Amino acid sequence: MPRNESTVAKFFFVGFTNDPELKVLLFLLFLSVYTFTVLGNCCILAIVSLSPQLHTPMYFFLTQLSFLDLAFSSVISPKVLADILTEKKMITFSGCIAQIYFFSAFASTEYFLLAAMAFDRYVAICNPLTYTVIMNNGLFLRLVAGSYIGGFLHSLIHASCLYRLSFCGPDVINHFVCDYPVLLKLSCTDILINDWIRFIFASFVVMGSLLVIVVSYSYIITTILKIAKTEGRSRAASTCISHFTCVLLFYGSGFLMEILPNSNSSDGLNKIAAVISTILIPALNPLIYSLRNNEVKEAVIKILSWTFKTQ
Repeated sequence: MPRNESTVAKFFFVGFTNDPELKVLLFLLFLSVYTFTVLGNCCILAIVSLSPQLHTPMYFFLTQLSFLDLAFSSVISPKVLADILTEKKMITFSGCIAQIYFFSAFASTEYFLLAAMAFDRYVAICNPLTYTVIMNNGLFLRLVAGSYIGGFLHSLIHASCLYRLSFCGPDVINHFVCDYPVLLKLSCTDILINDWIRFIFASFVVMGSLLVIVVSYSYIITTILKIAKTEGRSRAASTCISHFTCVLLFYGSGFLMEILPNSNSSDGLNKIAAVISTILIPALNPLIYSLRNNEVKEAVIKILSWTFKTQ
C-alpha cells in the first residue's frame, strides 16, 4: 500500500526521565532484566536441546516460546537501553514501522503458540493413551508453522495500513517505544479504517487463541477432578501450572497494553504497562518453567553432573 506524503521523517521519544542519576539507575535495571532474559531463554533452549528426555512436543513448544520471548525482548530492549543514555531519542519513520511490525509479529505468534500449547496439554491429560499418535511430529510442526505464519501475516496487515497515513506533526512520541495506538494519535489522516482493521484482526488473534485456551482448560480441569488419587491430580495439574501462569501474565499484560493507551490514564501508567509487557514478561517465563517444572530441574541437575564429571 503506497504511503501518503508526510512531512515527518523521524520521531523523537520522550522516554522516562531527564534526571541523570535516574537515567543510570534505569539503564542498569533494564540492562539486568534484558541480560537475564537472554541468559534465561538461552538456557531453556540449551537444556531442552541437550536433554533427550525433554525431546517431546511439550518441551519443543517451550523452546519456541523461549525463542519468541528472546526475539520479542530484543526488538525493544536494545533501543530502549541506547535511548536512556542519549539526549535525542530519535527513530526514523521506517524504523518505527519496523519496530511495530516485529513487535506485533512476535507477540501475535506467541498468542497462537500459547493456544497450541494449551491444546497439547489437553491431549496429554484428556487423551494420554493416544497422545503420541495425535501429537506426532507432523501435527507439531504444523501448529508451530501456523503460529508463525498467522502472527507475521497479522502484523504485516497492521504495518501496511500505517503506510496509508500521513504524519504532518508533531513528531514527539510520549513513550519509549513505537506503539500502534500512540502513533495513530499523531496522524493527520482519518484513522477510522485503521482502527476497524486493527480491532477486527486483533480480536481474531487474541479472542481466537483465548477461546482455544479456555476450552482446552475446561476439559483439562474436568478430567483432573475425575482423577481419584490426590497424587495423580497433583501430577496432572503440575504439567499445566507453568503454562497457565504464562498465559495469565501474557494476556494480562497484553490487556493493559491495549486498554491503557485508549483510556484517560496517565502517560506514566501507559509506560509502566509497556515495561511490564515488553521487558519484564519475557524475563519471567524461563523462571516460571524452571521453578515450577520438575523435569526441567532434573534435566539441569543431570547436565551439571555430566559437566562436572567430564572436567
